[in-house]
Amino acid sequence: MTIPFTSFDGLYIDGAWAEAAGDRDDILNPATETVIGRAPVGDSIAAHAAIAAARDAFDNGVWPRMAMAERAEFLRKMHAALDGRRAQIATLIVAEVGCSQGVTHTMQVGNPLDHLLAALNQSARDDSVRLPIDVTADPFDPEGAKKIGGTTVVREPVGVVAGITGYNFPFLLNLAKIVPALLAGNTLVLKPSPFTPFSALLFGEIAQDIGLPKGVLNIVTGGPEVGSLLTTDPRVDLVSFTGSDTVGAAIMAQAAPTLKRVHLELGGKSALIVRHDADIARTAAMAAAVLSVNAGQGCALLTRLLVHNSVRAKFVEAVCDVARQFRIGDPSDPAVAMGPLIRESQRSKVEHMIAQARDQGAKLVHGGGRPAGLNKGYFTEITIFDDVDNRMNIAQEEVFGPVGCVIGFDSDEEAIRIANDSRYGLNGGIETADAAKGYEMAMQIRAGSVMLNGGTGRMTYAPIGGYKRSGIGREYGPDWLHEYQNQKSVFYPIGR
Repeated sequence: MTIPFTSFDGLYIDGAWAEAAGDRDDILNPATETVIGRAPVGDSIAAHAAIAAARDAFDNGVWPRMAMAERAEFLRKMHAALDGRRAQIATLIVAEVGCSQGVTHTMQVGNPLDHLLAALNQSARDDSVRLPIDVTADPFDPEGAKKIGGTTVVREPVGVVAGITGYNFPFLLNLAKIVPALLAGNTLVLKPSPFTPFSALLFGEIAQDIGLPKGVLNIVTGGPEVGSLLTTDPRVDLVSFTGSDTVGAAIMAQAAPTLKRVHLELGGKSALIVRHDADIARTAAMAAAVLSVNAGQGCALLTRLLVHNSVRAKFVEAVCDVARQFRIGDPSDPAVAMGPLIRESQRSKVEHMIAQARDQGAKLVHGGGRPAGLNKGYFTEITIFDDVDNRMNIAQEEVFGPVGCVIGFDSDEEAIRIANDSRYGLNGGIETADAAKGYEMAMQIRAGSVMLNGGTGRMTYAPIGGYKRSGIGREYGPDWLHEYQNQKSVFYPIGR
């Protein structure tokens, strides 16, 4: 079977397909370890060309000078083109990422297209602000006639944006760079993960189909050489990165000499607080399902399970019972609930952290190894630890695998303290029969979002981002475009 979007011959630069000077990389299906396609690999020469194209398109092209509504019309055409390829994109994600079909069709493909529509709807607002009329003395003639004037605050694009994305939700992450950057009037150089290049290159095909002006969107694959150039080149005005906090810190350091703006969506070690009055069966089912999402490769997943000691034993038994029912395997089978990790390197990291947790005294109650009978692919079991101390590495470090740790508590105050005792602050959750109390607790959690009793299941119109080492800035929501814009105050006299 030929996987869609795996036959690109080059990189997308300045509105055309450009041959990549480097070798091609074999891109693996992580469930089967078979090659789904050979991707062109970019280098510093290609990155320079992409930056130059984006710079010229911004400085001399029509894109930043268009009205917001004109740019939105191009993005509406993009949405229509992507929507018509939903099935093909999902097939690619299943093969390129190894994500189960249920998660792929909703979280990997459907939700991103919803975010695009929401951003288009919100872009129709006029963000210009007219400040109150101001009457002041003339500084050059204090005794003379006073001056009257006003101020209008407008928003303008920042310039050239470098978007660097991860492998876990590539279509979502790539779209989350393209949509706000382009809608706001910027030009963009997009660099995807070397593991998932096709999920980015497909946007070159879309850009050509909708007639996007040349240089507005450029797509360059490659490794650290390309990434380093994008974060240091003075022609780039803003870097938007999604990935680990370690790499995010390195990007800030690389961007500092040229004083670039940075927008970072980073890691998490999010806590789910299960109060004594929570619905244990429902909460346990949700907790196990969350751990299984994309084999735990999600920055906002709730992996620290803080459970009131009076119900902890019942919860642990229930969550293990649910985890046993999850079918793990090749996600080309629609019945599979959880696929593999992305590569052997990631599985080795997960297995190392599992062994470390056992050595530090955590009690393994489910999983901990590789599923029987799966000799090909980078599979791992859903793993759950009990008797975890929040100071253990398994409770403080992001695993990026389907590993949950149960931590007991005796009071709401203790639960909040444990939840906030983390260098991360991306997401959180509270399960309780007392919704009012849960809301009060949510207000004390130091995280960019908190799901009370499961939340709404949607975040289309909500700003998402992190506290502490979980990032800088917000994605989605009514102010999403502001991350990619500058404010300008225009002062003018009235009456002459």
